[in-house]
Amino acid sequence: MTARVLVAGIGNVFLGDDGFGVEVASRLREADLPRGTVVGDYGISGMHLAYDLLDAGYETTIFVDAAPRGDPPGTLSVLDVTEAARQAPVEEPADAHGMTPAAVLSLLRRLGGVPGRVLVVGCEPADTGERIGLSPAVEAAVENAVWRVVELAGTAVERGGADVSRHSG
Repeated sequence: MTARVLVAGIGNVFLGDDGFGVEVASRLREADLPRGTVVGDYGISGMHLAYDLLDAGYETTIFVDAAPRGDPPGTLSVLDVTEAARQAPVEEPADAHGMTPAAVLSLLRRLGGVPGRVLVVGCEPADTGERIGLSPAVEAAVENAVWRVVELAGTAVERGGADVSRHSG
């Protein structure tokens, strides 16, 4: 059985390193992804992403985003947020065009959807000021993020979307 995996690149390309997820999604279009994997560049369109998750019922969703966690710029982390996504309170979204992964998942639940497995491939940003382009540290992390996403999607497909191990670092 082939798992249905959505890789969602999110972020604002006009805010420097916040465009990390969009850049990774762009490069994934050239990658050899497992069958059943769909890559989307959602930018800042959280509402669109929530409806896609509701309509398609993906077994695994991999968000790719800038993720400030206090690490050195360019540090990648892979988080399994499945349980948090399923238990988070359902809240009214504040901004349908600038949602975080948590807000997207809250909207999904508000619409009656239940997320499957949810992973976040995050990169510690260096600069999210108003500018176009990634900082050198974040740009250097893009290819490793592409590799991580391909690996995670492959594992999800092999295991039917149900058991993707955690990675960090």
